[in-house]
Order: sequence, then C-alpha cells, then structure tokens
Amino acid sequence: MIKKSQSELMTLQGGGLSEMDALRHPCRPAIRSLPVRAGSRVVLGILLAALSSALGCGKTNAAPAISIPEVQVASVVQKDVPIFSEWVATLDGYVNAQIQPQVTGYIIRQTYKEGSFVRKGQVLFQIDPRPFQAMLDQASAQLAQTQAQLGKTEMDVDRDTPLAKERAIAQSQLDNDVQANRAAKAAVKAAQALVEQAQLNLEFTEVKSMVDGVAGIAQVQIGNLVNPTTVLTSVSQINPIKAYFSISEQEYIHYADRINAQTQKEISSDRPPFDLILADGSMYPHKGAGLLTNRQVDTTTGSIQVVCSFPNPNNILRPGQFGRLRAAAEVRRGALLVPQKSVNELQGDYQLAVVGSDNKVSIRPVTVGERVGQMWIIESGVQPGELVIVAGLQKVQNGSTVKIKQATSAKGE
Repeated sequence: MIKKSQSELMTLQGGGLSEMDALRHPCRPAIRSLPVRAGSRVVLGILLAALSSALGCGKTNAAPAISIPEVQVASVVQKDVPIFSEWVATLDGYVNAQIQPQVTGYIIRQTYKEGSFVRKGQVLFQIDPRPFQAMLDQASAQLAQTQAQLGKTEMDVDRDTPLAKERAIAQSQLDNDVQANRAAKAAVKAAQALVEQAQLNLEFTEVKSMVDGVAGIAQVQIGNLVNPTTVLTSVSQINPIKAYFSISEQEYIHYADRINAQTQKEISSDRPPFDLILADGSMYPHKGAGLLTNRQVDTTTGSIQVVCSFPNPNNILRPGQFGRLRAAAEVRRGALLVPQKSVNELQGDYQLAVVGSDNKVSIRPVTVGERVGQMWIIESGVQPGELVIVAGLQKVQNGSTVKIKQATSAKGE
C-alpha cells in the first residue's frame, strides 16, 4: 500500500510537482503526514480517507433544481358567433334573351357593337325588307279591292230594299244583295288582317333587343339566310346579376323555416347578406341578397338550387363566372371559443390542457363544434374564463405544475 502511495507521489511529481508540493496537494491532505512504516490498518484508513477526499474534489457543481415549464395560455371567451358557410356559385344574367328573327330573309346589316350595352327596342340586325314591302303592297291592293266590292254591295242593298217592299223586284234578289254585302264586309276584314300581317313582317325585318343588357357576339354574318329558328345573338341583363348555388337536402331542412318565410315576403329584413369571393380571391364590394329556392330537390345529387342576386353597376360580373358565396346562415348564442392551436386531436378525440388557479394542468376531453376563423367552438368540457394552453403543450402532463408566460384573450372573427 505504501508503494502505491509512492507511485501516486511520482505521478504528481511527473505533472510538474515536487515531492513536498505533491505531499501538500489539496487532494492528498493525508499523504503529507503519512509515516513510511506505519501499521497497515492505519495506512488503509488514511488511504480510504484520501480516496474519499479525492472523489469529493472532482465534484464542483451541485445537482440542478427541477425547472417548471413556461406555457402560453388564452382564456375561454363566451360570445354570440355568426356561423359562416361557403358554396360554389355560378353567375348568370338576371334575364337572358336569345335574339331570333321572326321572318325568313337575308341579313343585310348589323347595327350594334358586340359586347356593348344595348337598350330595349334597339335594332340589332336588319333583314332585307324588299320582299316584305312587296307583300305589304299586295295586301294593301287586295284590301282596296274588297273595300270597293263592299261599297258596291252596300249600294245594291240600298237600291233594292225599297223596290222589294213595293214588290217591284223579287225578295230573293234583295236577299242576295244582303248576303253579298255581308261577304264583302268579311272580305274587307280578311284583307285588313293581311295588311296588318304584312306590316308586322316588314317591321320584323328590324331585329330588336327585347331587354336592356349586354349584347353578345353575333352568331351570323351579313348575307346569311336566317329563319325564326336561327339564334342571332344573346342579350343579358346583368345589373343586377344572379348567382346560382346548391345546398344539400340536410342544409335545406335545417334552414327551411327561414327560407320559406323569405319566399313569402318580397323584402325580408332578416335575410343574411351574401359575400362573393371572386376567382382571384378578391372580395366583391357589393353584398348580395337571397331571391328564391327551386321548387324541387335534384334526385340525382340530393341538393336543391338556391338563387341570390348582386348589384352590378359597373358590369364587372358576367354570366358564366364562378365564385364562392359566403354567408352567416345562423348565429350561435353564447358560444365558447378557444384558439384552434390549443385543441389537441388524438385518434378522433379532442383534448384541451386547462391550467387551474393553482397553476396545475388538467387534460380534459372536449366536444368541438364549428371552426370560426382561427377559433374553435367548444360544445362541452370547459367553462368561460378558464385558461387553456396554446403554446408549450409538449412540455406538460396531466397534473404537472406550469408557469404562465403570457395570458391572452381569445378573439373570434
């Protein structure tokens, strides 16, 4: 044992210490006064004491204290919350009029600018009027003939009536005169009808717009032969403009009372306004209003079509556009709101970490409702004013103590 102590002294000396410095080293307090030839028991006790002292010299820091995790919390708020829904909508003209001719003929002129706004009664196309003018002239001439014939028959009746009374002529001749007069009157009416028809046909050679709106691209060219089945163009009334969307049968049943009440009123004060989100993500500046609901549910899709309208003073919206409609279909009274990031989902179940007044964590199962912006409606599991952890969930366990880093209030949209 003494040799081992001497080897330790040599090691210390090899590290730059003299024999006396080695004996005075703070980690060898007992070696300095060690007798070279002491008894083995004394030497053993001294060496154990020196070893314990050496081990103690290696411990410079105490064991760290257990740290309490810091978490960020938000309070559960209770407020009335509008529940928004979104649907895909297709825009269409409030009135869409297909412009078709009412007579057969050749297009000789287009009198409107494609894509421009036209007025009701404005001439859009001109059909060659010459054949119809000729028919009018012919009908007018036939009317003149029948009127002349009517005049003759009237004179015959006037002349033969006193003669028949005096029995100067046979009564049958007067009867023939009367019947001829009646036939002449009928012929005049028929000729007048032909003249009116010819006049209408001549007017129909000017194809006019039936509504105010935006005229589409012409489907025919100058020189084309058209007939009453030919579509020349379309005119759409787009201010206001309609938006069509479909809701499920379940949604309709849920809102049936409100929908039917609105249908019975021309103006309903409780109709929710509609927002229109355009294809580029921008919000249309004007609000829309519900108009009507279709009479039946589509048996193939199980949905029912709903129509609303939007003001379109600048003609920005056009038929055929797609957009998303957004409306607050209902308002949840006294809903409990928490931030969505505070809700933990685990295999279809939802949990919240609630911090009590003693700063201890309680992991609670909750029932969630609709999402409102960045918030989530909680149906059951928490009370208004309680604090839920929104940041630092990975640091806590049920029953653990936490330190609140920052408290914020939940805000819904």
